[in-house]
Amino acid sequence: MKTHQISKLLLTGVLALQATISMGQSSNSKVYAEVSVKEGGKWEGRKYIGGTFKNVQKLKLAPEHTDHSFDIRYEGPGWESNKIGYRLYLDWRNAIDIFGKKTEKIVLPQVGQDGFDSYHEMSDWGSDILKAGKGIGLGSIDRYLNNERLHFYEVDSTIATVANTSKSAVVKVNYFGWKTASDKIDFISELTIKPNQRYTQHTIHPSKAIEGICTGIVKQKNSELFKKESATKKWAYLATYGTQSLVPDQLGMAIFYQVNTIQSIVDAEFDHLLVFKPTTQIVDFYFLGAWEQEPKGIKTKEEFLNYLDKKLQLLEKNNKM
Repeated sequence: MKTHQISKLLLTGVLALQATISMGQSSNSKVYAEVSVKEGGKWEGRKYIGGTFKNVQKLKLAPEHTDHSFDIRYEGPGWESNKIGYRLYLDWRNAIDIFGKKTEKIVLPQVGQDGFDSYHEMSDWGSDILKAGKGIGLGSIDRYLNNERLHFYEVDSTIATVANTSKSAVVKVNYFGWKTASDKIDFISELTIKPNQRYTQHTIHPSKAIEGICTGIVKQKNSELFKKESATKKWAYLATYGTQSLVPDQLGMAIFYQVNTIQSIVDAEFDHLLVFKPTTQIVDFYFLGAWEQEPKGIKTKEEFLNYLDKKLQLLEKNNKM
């Protein structure tokens, strides 16, 4: 290995360690959330030039920020358990992506430290395994009206915070003045992950009851779609499984939802969408990915569906996972 490559790896390790210490994460943690922003550089148009990343517990999105602005490490907040990791594109796309993990160790502090595209390449810890493309990703929020997803193009301000304990890692995003069509609302999105679990609990709270708030799963080639309701029809899941990771290899994705919160299920151009009924009440749902290369990972469709059925039974019994 060349000297400059060794230096780069050492620097990445030091930066990751500093980030870990600064956010109070212990070496035996099983959950972790972070958001990391550049300091010491400058904006040139909508690109951030220079600077170094620093983890923060609260971030107000810069007005210049858009996709590929390079000011936020891996483009938004991330959260993980010892099973899997996720990230949210904190820009107009507002999509959630998946980090597949080949280890049960916490990995996010090192992700993206050595370059914008590094996490798209398979490494010892894993990689980004989902191509969101023009889709919604997995379990994120958008608005669907007149056969079109309206995105988060116009938001007065966006504030993201992270919180870590031994029992959970939480990312909370407050969107103030989200404008779509003729409506302008505030919207809260809270994402919670727990140790030894693949799922994220997504709690959403709109300030105004409007049509079309939705979540969903991005469509991928070589995947099958599955739907199932619990015995009492109180809970249900929407899921896909197949050779749909970027590797490519086997990946399952699922959303568990309360049936009475959903207005419609839409087969859209790029996504399988769940459209919520208009409400100002807090709504909870769950989403998860299951990648075959996880330690002791789910490797077949049958294993995946059996896993989902057990989670559905748990929701039926306890009204929570």
